[in-house]
Amino acid sequence: MSNLLWSKRSLGAAILTLGAFAMLSGKTATAAEDSEYKVADGLAVYLGVAPAEIVKGHLPSHAEQTMHGGAPSGRHEYHVVVAVFETGTGKRVTDAVVTAQISGLGLVGAKKKLEPMEIADTISYGGFFDLPGADLYTVALTIQRAGAEQPVLVNFSYDHRR
Repeated sequence: MSNLLWSKRSLGAAILTLGAFAMLSGKTATAAEDSEYKVADGLAVYLGVAPAEIVKGHLPSHAEQTMHGGAPSGRHEYHVVVAVFETGTGKRVTDAVVTAQISGLGLVGAKKKLEPMEIADTISYGGFFDLPGADLYTVALTIQRAGAEQPVLVNFSYDHRR
């Protein structure tokens, strides 16, 4: 139970952090790139990963209970959330098609289109992924904006060994 409580707190902190970025006006935060933040081709991209159990804990009438087709029942399911901003203006990107491929070391992992989702009146992109083992995963994002000739490619390392 304490892991679930800690996880709920972690997701709450992640949502608050993403919400804080949504409220930025004029400029994107100048955080250093790390395992949860990258800049590529004029976009600032934030990655969040949380256990799917957090979504399962909502009441059946809660909107998050049915997002992405509902929380999966598997033991190793995680909710991946991506927030995208323009670096020049700080404006949240809401017109993109975002695809994620999550692969363990030496493996080719599942590739899914992330669905637009509304959190705190802002758009992020999310989906559920099975992360079965303690591994160092690569999260490869493809961000295709409406009207852009080429997609933006961003790779994150997600340490799931902790």
